[in-house]
Amino acid sequence: MSKKKPGKSEFVKWFGPVLDALRALGGSAKPKEITEWIGEKHNIPEEILNERYPKSGVLKFQNQLAWARQYLVWEELLASSKHGVWTLSNKGWETKITEEQAYEIFLKWVKVFQELREKKSTNSVDCEAEKIILLQEETEPDDSKNDLKPKLIEVLQNLSPTGFEFLCGRLLREYDFENIEITQRSHDGGIDGYATLKLNPFVNLSVFFQCKRYQGTVPTEKVQAFIGVMETNKRSVEKGLIITTGSFAKAALDIEKNNIKLELIDGDKLVEMFEKVELGVTPKTIYEPNMTFFEQYRDKKND
Repeated sequence: MSKKKPGKSEFVKWFGPVLDALRALGGSAKPKEITEWIGEKHNIPEEILNERYPKSGVLKFQNQLAWARQYLVWEELLASSKHGVWTLSNKGWETKITEEQAYEIFLKWVKVFQELREKKSTNSVDCEAEKIILLQEETEPDDSKNDLKPKLIEVLQNLSPTGFEFLCGRLLREYDFENIEITQRSHDGGIDGYATLKLNPFVNLSVFFQCKRYQGTVPTEKVQAFIGVMETNKRSVEKGLIITTGSFAKAALDIEKNNIKLELIDGDKLVEMFEKVELGVTPKTIYEPNMTFFEQYRDKKND
């Protein structure tokens, strides 16, 4: 009889798929790419991919993958990156994990943390696992947690519509866009602004952009309508940007892949853009213990 697994260890079953995704994506990828790959290969419904925790606004599925990644880092199957890119280690390239093996890895680290916290603990490993699962279902791994995102998204969503449009224009300037023009809202026809991106001394790219302060998913119909406005606008355009604090449905992302003129910037990418140029945000440094490093000394004895 197989041993019953305690709690809802949802993130554990993604250990293997995370490794598979990284191998398929060339050994390294951003979390969003991994999420999309696993979502497609495992036929995960869109409502599951877009489900969020009520308090933090964190996407539940991405949180599960983040915890899977954390355990894979501790197991030295992934490199510990600080730049938002998940990378296979040499060991990770060669390792394939079943769900049962993933659970064994999970219990191994549960036991490590249990012993580190309480040398005289009377809790069983299963009991300790139950506690950890309950905690991890609601929180993000410390080294992937970004307190900035929910805070910044909340700030952006509370701006006035016009304020958000002008801020997006300011952000585009930080990325070398020029001739930023915010349209009159009553006459914009779905276009909130125009801009020019100078690619080189000879070529300028004409850009339309639309700004949406969404808490959820931007309807695909809105994306299709924006494309229609781009095509019928009297001003010629080489690129159209939709910038949102929310997310885009898979159907909209598929449209983007097949339309070279369209660029969709969701809340995750928007926060990254603010971070990269440090616009309206202040960087800080946080240090934490590297559990894999200290594991080699945990039970070391005199020879």
